[in-house]
Amino acid sequence: MSSGIQIIDMEALEAIQQGAASKPIFSKDSCVVFTVLGASGDLAKKKIFPSLCNLFEKRILPETCKIIGYARSSMTVEQLAEKSKPFMKAKNKDVLTEFWKRVSYVAGTYDTPDGFIKLNDHIASIESKHGGEKRFRLYYLALPPAVFIPVCTQLKNNCWLESSTAECRVIVEKPFGRDLDSSNELAAAITGLFKEKEIYRIDHYLGKEMVLNLLILRFGNELFRTVWNRERISSVVITFKEPFGTQGRGGYFDTNGIIRDVMQNHLLQILCLVAMERPVSVDASDIRDEKVKVLKFVKPLDLDDVVLGQYVGNPEGESEDSKLGYRDDPGVPDGSKTATYACAAINIDNDRWAGVPFIMKCGKATNERKAEIRIQFKDTPSDIFGSRCQRNELVIRVQPKEAVYCKMNVKTPGMSFNAEQSELDLSYHDRFEGIDLPDAYERLILDFILGSQTNFVRTDELREAWRIFTPLLHKLDAGEKTPLEYKYGSRGPPEADEFIKNHGFKYSSSYVWKKK
Repeated sequence: MSSGIQIIDMEALEAIQQGAASKPIFSKDSCVVFTVLGASGDLAKKKIFPSLCNLFEKRILPETCKIIGYARSSMTVEQLAEKSKPFMKAKNKDVLTEFWKRVSYVAGTYDTPDGFIKLNDHIASIESKHGGEKRFRLYYLALPPAVFIPVCTQLKNNCWLESSTAECRVIVEKPFGRDLDSSNELAAAITGLFKEKEIYRIDHYLGKEMVLNLLILRFGNELFRTVWNRERISSVVITFKEPFGTQGRGGYFDTNGIIRDVMQNHLLQILCLVAMERPVSVDASDIRDEKVKVLKFVKPLDLDDVVLGQYVGNPEGESEDSKLGYRDDPGVPDGSKTATYACAAINIDNDRWAGVPFIMKCGKATNERKAEIRIQFKDTPSDIFGSRCQRNELVIRVQPKEAVYCKMNVKTPGMSFNAEQSELDLSYHDRFEGIDLPDAYERLILDFILGSQTNFVRTDELREAWRIFTPLLHKLDAGEKTPLEYKYGSRGPPEADEFIKNHGFKYSSSYVWKKK
């Protein structure tokens, strides 16, 4: 929680989180105005407005909260509601009607003062009608990075409040630059306008249930304390896979590639939470301090540290999309060397992790949708069972079907004395039956409203992440490594499996986790 103005009733928030809403969590004296810049775009209609509506339905939004859409397009609130309708989780007509009554719309440009002066006047009129002493202006930049700096400049000059009874905050979406220099330039511009406590760099993976669970899993269970190190752990594999290709978005994807799109941000954030030391407290600054410390122990990646792939069409594919390769996408240039699959090995050269490879792999057009963390332990010393026991693994399934399970060796049922692998399984949807796990954006937007920066990326954290990846990315941008071909719907290039094996991971084909 920030050290600024208190705007919530914590007991009420706790009751809501436990599913027993009794009263609003925000003071009636607080006027909260949430402005979505880029309101006509995909992110706004697919994620931001639906998430705000979900918070409204759960009675978490302040009673006095008003929402403003801002974009270049001339449109009405009714048109905005119609665009967002297919993505709204809330289906109750009364809820939707009441939600959209809170929304207004202002049209304006992103690089000139006129629209922002009009936006400020509109916000001021809302605050004047409310009459409360405490004012909160929250800005969500659902915009391409090319306009971040001009928009932030206009917000600071025309819409920002400097007052002991007011707070302003801004959410910035990734990508936060393309390399270390561009990221530093963007960071310098934004931090030159706003204080660090006012800046919320969002990585939606930090809002996912099982990623949030990592802190409690690690530091709330004594049984893991003495085994979470290089003495017991052989390797850590962090995986992100999608079963579809670029689907017509190849032009955008080709400018970034899978490393910038997924590995440098989502997977590296997960690595930090797995590898960090115990923080002094759960305060945002303490947690983020430990994440930065981990990154400082990582050397920059080079070409030998990665296996790259690019999917090609599968003639035997079931769908038309699966028969098309990456370069068949009309937006992809001929001869593109952009990777759609990457597997990298990172070493953390500190006392806890020296010698333990952290393997990150991510890919499009693979055989399944999956995001998980797989911690593989070392072989049992002095094996008395004739190599019949497999390595233990702790697996945190991020998506789909959130779960934590541990692969254990047990006796095969019956007369034999053979060993086989089974699991200790916590599947969330079975153990917590009927629980509604919020969307990552919903959770992070609530954190933003409450002023909690724990699950957002700090400037120094971002700088260290780009330091690790920039030398590799520059070589890839120069075409120094050609990605290997893999078929649409496969696991990725076979060379990646060999790469992981060479880094000490042992694959067991005798065990398959059965999703409930």
